[in-house]
Amino acid sequence: MNATNNNLTPWLTEKFISAAPLAAAKALGGLATHEAVLLIKPLKAESMVACLNPMDASKAAAILRRLPSRQAAHVLARLDLVQAGAIYKAFSVPQREKMKTLLAVSLVKTLEANTAWAANSAGAQMSRDFVAFKTENKVAEMIEKLKTLPRKKLPAACLVVAAKDGKLKGIVRSAELAFFSENSLAGSIMSEVKSVPPQTDAQTVREILLQGQPLVAVVDADNVPLGVLSLAELSTEKIKRKKKFGWF
Repeated sequence: MNATNNNLTPWLTEKFISAAPLAAAKALGGLATHEAVLLIKPLKAESMVACLNPMDASKAAAILRRLPSRQAAHVLARLDLVQAGAIYKAFSVPQREKMKTLLAVSLVKTLEANTAWAANSAGAQMSRDFVAFKTENKVAEMIEKLKTLPRKKLPAACLVVAAKDGKLKGIVRSAELAFFSENSLAGSIMSEVKSVPPQTDAQTVREILLQGQPLVAVVDADNVPLGVLSLAELSTEKIKRKKKFGWF
């Protein structure tokens, strides 16, 4: 084990993983699980995600099972949804139950369902990196929240959901917040937002977006947001990658 680690450690760096995630995933996937865990555990979450996304789901699940539960949940929530769903399915029942206590309810529902979603569906390609506000949130609160986000994370629009049950109510374009009174409520300034179930074909979503809407919400049977889709999520390159590998 020590010999293996000594051979891998010099090149298994954050920089190498960023440049060659497939090679890193292949190398780690070929190691004994306990060896892979020793190497991957100290990495930043983004590097762990880069390694685990293209890895065989059963191997990735075995690695995550041996990480601290909170660290495993943090990484699982950031994986591509198709891969995350396959890993979740590969977990033992006790491990899935543990993850349920650490993950958002909507994500758990997504992971339990997404193995049935086609690679070119809205559910398989949606992003969970979205911002949602409750109908009672004031514009001042919304602006303060957005100010805390890194510039690259600023959304073109934010979802508005009901405070009681989290159901989707509308959308607010981020750039328009400055034109409203600070005491205005999200529910009073929101506009209509298109939503689709996760089984919807991606081309249908693309057509909606091309009509000028900044994003489309992907919702479950109760109209609770699971994720969002923008033209960025539906880029040709990303769709190909999804097929291959297949928050508030």
